[in-house]
Amino acid sequence: MPNVLKSGPYRFFFYSSDGSEPPHIHVARDDAVAKFWLDPVRHDHSLGFRPLELRRIGSIIGEQQPTLLKAWHEYFAK
Repeated sequence: MPNVLKSGPYRFFFYSSDGSEPPHIHVARDDAVAKFWLDPVRHDHSLGFRPLELRRIGSIIGEQQPTLLKAWHEYFAK
């Protein structure tokens, strides 16, 4: 499970088995989790995050999209 980014209380990662899907990122904080598609950035599903927090996470992902996409492509090009 490669960790790609840490921002405040959020950990951004993907699973090594995710390579068959389009680029996306998982986000965790405590027991809350979410999945966002990366291109374009959009929320897929979540558990435990409030809507305001999901918008905040979406903004972080939007700002970091080039970095996250690069990490995805580098990891799954193996």
